[in-house]
Amino acid sequence: MSVTAVVGIMHDMFLTTFWISVPILSIALVVGVVISLVQILTSIQDSSFSAVPRLAAFLVAMLFSMPWMLAKLMTYTTSLFGDLGRYAH
Repeated sequence: MSVTAVVGIMHDMFLTTFWISVPILSIALVVGVVISLVQILTSIQDSSFSAVPRLAAFLVAMLFSMPWMLAKLMTYTTSLFGDLGRYAH
């Protein structure tokens, strides 16, 4: 296997990982900023007040984006295993 083939596989792997993680991370970022603003405006410094909504938003985002994430992973895996003969020499 050549170096360019390995670099191509790694590039596709990192790009797929990036696109799979973007929805979850963006929702976590938005919820984190909103919770922080609410804490600043209300002067509530309780750690459970910030942790519980963030975890709930993360769970909801995972539940709704899981079918898309699995489809994206299955497409990547199918394309990788479908071209397995190309990497064998």
